[in-house]
Amino acid sequence: MSLEVKDKTLVRLVFLGAAGVGKTALIQRFLLDTFESKHRRTVEELHIKEYDIDGVKIKVEILDTSGSYSFPAMRKLSIQNSDVFVLVFAVDDPESLEAVKSLRDEILEIKEDKYTPLVVVGNKMDRVQERLVCNEDVLSTVEMDWNNRYLETSAKENVNVMEVFKVILQQANLPSRLSPVLRRRRETFPKDTNFRPPMNKTNSCILS
Repeated sequence: MSLEVKDKTLVRLVFLGAAGVGKTALIQRFLLDTFESKHRRTVEELHIKEYDIDGVKIKVEILDTSGSYSFPAMRKLSIQNSDVFVLVFAVDDPESLEAVKSLRDEILEIKEDKYTPLVVVGNKMDRVQERLVCNEDVLSTVEMDWNNRYLETSAKENVNVMEVFKVILQQANLPSRLSPVLRRRRETFPKDTNFRPPMNKTNSCILS
């Protein structure tokens, strides 16, 4: 996607994942720098931001989808009309990881492109004692087998949320300076583009 040859650029980012994994919380943390602990059911919400970068008008749409599988037609339409995908699961919920695997298969089938821009996010990393998903295993699957990016986050404690959106914008071929939030916090970004969240092997996986 070339910013030089288009007068107006539109990119849609879609967040997908099971209910209660924190999709809305991640988006709210990014857009408003707020966190609401009480879970509320989302059907579908679209957030639109417009920017003017060096005279180029760019619209970024962030689609927050339902975690319910009661709307397959709506989910398929969301996938068809989106450019970059963020698949979110909770590290204390192994079933939500299985949902991510199914969603990825569905995206590749609908988009008919195995190189579709996609980021996998393991949210709720602050729940150390409740963790049931090994980050080493997910990292190996996502980055080695799927060839996608994987990051762990905590919307509650605001850990790696900005890094997730930086990666998303890079995959959409948009400069990270598009976001005022990112611009204000650019000094917090690691200089290493291959940055990975630290892995605490002691607490990386708790089996029950």
